[in-house]
Amino acid sequence: MKVVCLGTGSPEPTLMRASSGYLVEIEDHKILIDCGGGVFGRLIEYGLYPHEITHLIFSHLHSDHMIDYARLIHAIWDANKPFPKIYGPKPLKIINERIFGKNGMLSFDLSARTKLPASQEVWVARGGKVPRPWPKINIVEIDENWKFEEFNLKIQSCLVPHAEPFLKCLAFRFDYKGKSFVFSGDAGLCDELSTLCKGSDLLIHWCYRMSYETKFKKVTEKSPSAKDIAKMAENNGVQKLFLTHMRAHMDKEENQIKMKEELKNNFSGISGIAEDLMVLKL
Repeated sequence: MKVVCLGTGSPEPTLMRASSGYLVEIEDHKILIDCGGGVFGRLIEYGLYPHEITHLIFSHLHSDHMIDYARLIHAIWDANKPFPKIYGPKPLKIINERIFGKNGMLSFDLSARTKLPASQEVWVARGGKVPRPWPKINIVEIDENWKFEEFNLKIQSCLVPHAEPFLKCLAFRFDYKGKSFVFSGDAGLCDELSTLCKGSDLLIHWCYRMSYETKFKKVTEKSPSAKDIAKMAENNGVQKLFLTHMRAHMDKEENQIKMKEELKNNFSGISGIAEDLMVLKL
């Protein structure tokens, strides 16, 4: 199992980091967790085409975790390739319909590409047949009780505090041939996440604020610092810990040093701050 960090940033635009996106490679399977802004480009940089993604899983439906979804699916459709299996919490089906449906955001584009004679010629040249169908995407909506078991891989989810009641956020644990990887999603610390993390080989956990940023009570409650995350990981026997979801000011040298010190002082395993295109092997 190999984890590739395609996007390790936040909604804040920076050159260093795309928004949330992580690729899990297992044998011939390419599982994309989240598809935030810039992840499509990072996927190409890494050397994969969109149609090579076999599974797409959303932790939640904030824009910085899914805004490149439309681009990914459109590119696969335009290349006349099969879509990945897609999983995510509600209301993913509604969002998909509002993008690709008959009255959706891309409806004018799709009408042009399916009806314009020149576009039809290109479609046929790519192996398609006319009339050209609109994208038909099979989506499975999931919750905290979701379990996935295929090709010796087990995935389980848990609910984590973040944006309820407006959006449900999930964390995921991947177990494959004795190795385990946990992705926290945008998680406040909770007992369910601690249980999910127990004994894991790798934890990638969001970190939205510095320890000194405590002015806003509600943000602080649901946004653990590097120190908080390190203590949780240590208490639950995690082997490797990498922080992600960096905001722009958190990439300043002094803040990077402080977070790394907090990790080192509170976590005995291998730790660090994730970067775009970082590869973590298990």
